[in-house]
Amino acid sequence: MSAGRKFGIAKLLGVSLAAFAFTFSLVPLYRIACEKVFGIRLENSAADASAIASATPAERWVTVEFDSTVNSKLPWAFEPNATRMRVKVGEQYEATYAARNRADRPIVGSATPSVAPARASGYFNKTECFCFTAQTLMAGEERDLPVRFIIDPALPPDVHTITLSYTIFKNDVLTERLAAAAPSSTVPHSAP
Repeated sequence: MSAGRKFGIAKLLGVSLAAFAFTFSLVPLYRIACEKVFGIRLENSAADASAIASATPAERWVTVEFDSTVNSKLPWAFEPNATRMRVKVGEQYEATYAARNRADRPIVGSATPSVAPARASGYFNKTECFCFTAQTLMAGEERDLPVRFIIDPALPPDVHTITLSYTIFKNDVLTERLAAAAPSSTVPHSAP
């Protein structure tokens, strides 16, 4: 093998490793930006959940609305199983989103959440979430993705409705890696 070819292969491997490292650094960077820069707490521990639950004022209820958006590059159906839920502040609840891969090959998707109104985002505490975790769905596979949450009792008293919205998009890097690892007869390499 010539020296030029070896250099080309080494360069290709270096670029691949850099892309891989960049992809996996996005989640911690996003968390840091949300939590440190914007003051949005993304997830809480079980200890935080029990502390919030023990501080519950008597009978305060709010409505949580659920919304979803699918990026145009992702051939999935993705929607909340229920569009609204009435919840008591300080208590843990679970909602699910249904995801279905409509493509004829496995695809990896990733979701990012947002909470509205923005001033309520610091009081919407997710104790378990499918966000920031790559979701692999095989061709035609359907799965419910759960999110568990608690509304902090310190939520401003004039907030009566909170909207939790997810945007799910195709994770190109992980989808290509999945396609490359599969036998070529079962996974086409063309983009959607």
